[in-house]
Amino acid sequence: MNWSNWIYLGVGLALGLGFRWLFARSLNASSSSSPVAPLEQQHVPLIQQQIQQTQLAYQMAKEMSQFKAGFLARTTHELRSPLNGLIGLHQLILSDLCEDPAEEREFIAQAHERTLKLLKLMDEILSVARTEHGTNKLDIQPRPLAQVLEEVYDLTYMLAANRNFSLQMLPADSEIYVLADHRWLRQVLINLVDTAISQMEEGSINISSSIISTNNLVHIWLDVPTHAMPWSESIDLIKSGDKLPQTDQDNASLSPGMKLLLNQTLVEVMGGKLEILPYPIAKEPGEQFIRLQVSIPLVISEAVL
Repeated sequence: MNWSNWIYLGVGLALGLGFRWLFARSLNASSSSSPVAPLEQQHVPLIQQQIQQTQLAYQMAKEMSQFKAGFLARTTHELRSPLNGLIGLHQLILSDLCEDPAEEREFIAQAHERTLKLLKLMDEILSVARTEHGTNKLDIQPRPLAQVLEEVYDLTYMLAANRNFSLQMLPADSEIYVLADHRWLRQVLINLVDTAISQMEEGSINISSSIISTNNLVHIWLDVPTHAMPWSESIDLIKSGDKLPQTDQDNASLSPGMKLLLNQTLVEVMGGKLEILPYPIAKEPGEQFIRLQVSIPLVISEAVL
């Protein structure tokens, strides 16, 4: 063996010993950090919960985006169902299927009543559309948030009490002012509470507010049971069919999903935003809540005085 082979052998042994020393050191470091592992494992459920809330928030935002994209299809569907009822009544009359003039007159009266209800539905949709396009001017003025919430509570607590639901409200600071149309903001909040009550099977509704001074926004929160909001309602109206349940045809009222969409449009016209968010705090097992968040521009109290 010549001298060059001895050199190669020495270098190889040195490298081998060096890698062995580094590997043993890494093992010692990992073993010495093992007491911290249980502490890190304690944070795993919290991280998993945050990930689940983020996924739920993304899903809700996606549903709301798709929901609004189907405005024309929803409007057509909302108006087509009562129209089908009118056509059916007129077909009975024109086909001479009435037993006597009294029954014919009754069908005409029903058709007239449904026509008036249909006109009311169209007025609700047109009113929001005109407001969105600027035809109906808004009275945007600084308004005390506490007064708005108190009026909403006074006008809705009996609706909840009549169905044995709890409606609770945390009073807002009297110095908080929002820049909004008082009538429309109050009506939007009333509509949201009324929609939740009409869809609820059990549970409670909590109204509260919070200031985000960095964004100059006021968040109005309505915490309601998950099943009380139609945010996941399907927008595939073509495949869902043209017929609604008989009770919906008779009532000829806007669906909860359509009401939510109109309220979202009104809030955006006032410079705000309506979002459906996951509830930030876990409640008792079996109780599932979501948060309706209405964001409205904040007015500094000194500017109002």
